[in-house]
Amino acid sequence: MSATPRLDLPFIVPGQAQKELYHNEALQVLDAVVSAAVEGTPLATPPASPSVGSCYIVGSSPTGSWSGQAGKLAAYTSGGWRFVRPFDGLSALVRSSGTTAVYRSGAWEIGKLRGSEVTVDAVKVVGPRQAAIPAPAGGSIADLEARAAIGAILAAMRAHGLIET
Repeated sequence: MSATPRLDLPFIVPGQAQKELYHNEALQVLDAVVSAAVEGTPLATPPASPSVGSCYIVGSSPTGSWSGQAGKLAAYTSGGWRFVRPFDGLSALVRSSGTTAVYRSGAWEIGKLRGSEVTVDAVKVVGPRQAAIPAPAGGSIADLEARAAIGAILAAMRAHGLIET
């Protein structure tokens, strides 16, 4: 084995010449992925004047110096572009939107949150989706305003995915 399994960081082997090159290359990759932050959503074309330290998600049909690097992280360093093959669970802050990009099942998910509940100040405010609540259907005495309000509440809850339709 000549490199680490997830990040492909090169190992230094006994008797190797110019060990510092391999070590420095590994540091460049680590700098890009540890607490990763990308500038925005995936791009197909490299920016014309990137700043050293900036990082991008390469789009699905890359061009120019990004050709053949689809889906990877592209980090701009003083030595040019470094590409990191993502692995399941790799996450990065998307600076332009403040959302998170997470690599799952071979693709980047941007702005999608996953979880089983949301808790605020030790109070569960959102949990698993519950069964559908039937809309009011009348009776012997109908209050049209109450029925309209209940219907609007149910519609809003369905639109937010809190209850089934």
